[in-house]
Amino acid sequence: MSGKGCKGCSAQKHSSYDWLHDIPESLQSTKFVEVQFKNTRKGYYLNSEDIELSKGDIVAVEASPGHDIGVVTLTGKLVELAMKRHRWRPDRGEPPRIYRIAKPGDIDRWNEARKLEEPTMIQARQIAEGLGLDMKIGDVEYQGDGNKAIFYYIADGRVDFRQLIRVLADTFHVKIEMKQIGARQEAGRIGGIGPCGRELCCSSWMSSFVSVNTNAARIQDLSLNPQKLTGMCGKLKCCMNYEVNAYVEAQKTLPSREVVLETKKGKYFHFKTDNFGRMITYSLSPTFPKELVTIDAKRAFDVIKLNERGEIPDTLDFNDERKRPQEKPKDILSDNSLTRFDKKMGNRGNGKRFRNNGPRPDGEQQKRPNRNRRDNRSENKNAQD
Repeated sequence: MSGKGCKGCSAQKHSSYDWLHDIPESLQSTKFVEVQFKNTRKGYYLNSEDIELSKGDIVAVEASPGHDIGVVTLTGKLVELAMKRHRWRPDRGEPPRIYRIAKPGDIDRWNEARKLEEPTMIQARQIAEGLGLDMKIGDVEYQGDGNKAIFYYIADGRVDFRQLIRVLADTFHVKIEMKQIGARQEAGRIGGIGPCGRELCCSSWMSSFVSVNTNAARIQDLSLNPQKLTGMCGKLKCCMNYEVNAYVEAQKTLPSREVVLETKKGKYFHFKTDNFGRMITYSLSPTFPKELVTIDAKRAFDVIKLNERGEIPDTLDFNDERKRPQEKPKDILSDNSLTRFDKKMGNRGNGKRFRNNGPRPDGEQQKRPNRNRRDNRSENKNAQD
């Protein structure tokens, strides 16, 4: 259940890195421990018995009803920071406790309950479909003692699943809990690899989700291609919000995109902007690229000031007349021969290698090569004449 790489890492979803693992426990002691269950579900439990715990230990914790089995993912002062980040307040009531380190019998029963999750989910989907409920059951999680099952489902609207709970309880003989999740949370529970090549953010570290709209793509000049903007969950990618604030701040220091620059050559309209490079590209046409000119933001502000004073510059780029014609880059593959590095075989030794150094033994005399047919025909004709 835990990784074997660095000491502070783990291989679970929403893994917690313990960057204080080298600090003695006496300096970061706390009564609370972070425990992780299936997929992304976590909880914070009170170690009231002062059990010596470390990351990766399998423990039995308090549940309602019975007990649950989970893995310790974080100890020490970092647990308090995680509780504050997830807005978990222990003063809202008596916090759940850690009973003990799991015994072999607890682990065996836990593994048996986990084996029931897949067939239970398939059968529950069939029952929900038979009842005509507009919902999708995405995952099932059994409690460690097998007395309770949590059904995670997705639905667009409100679903009356009271009859479904009765049917599921009669079918599986456990306490049923229905928990509605969103499409992003479902993708996080399933897991996967994003188009960036890394593990999904919702599966690795993201626990709170905010709405994403196409305006974030427009601010960052991203192509409005649904296939590229859509994540594994079918919604807009959460990573579109990561840098949008930086783009908004950068655009405040650049000219407005609605401003038209006037020159003697014509009117230039905004085409695209490199926000962090502070380079702006203008076009002579407002609808399609025509004679594109790229200038820096300072030059754009200068042209705007000239237009406000009623002055019209000759060109948009002040350095156009000073620019020297640039030489075209040479393609060494097409200009040079591919055999230029091959060694040429010269006549070594001035042909001494092929000279006849004397008469050859009998039987080894080579025949003279036959001449072509045209020469033979001319000789025969001369002989007849």
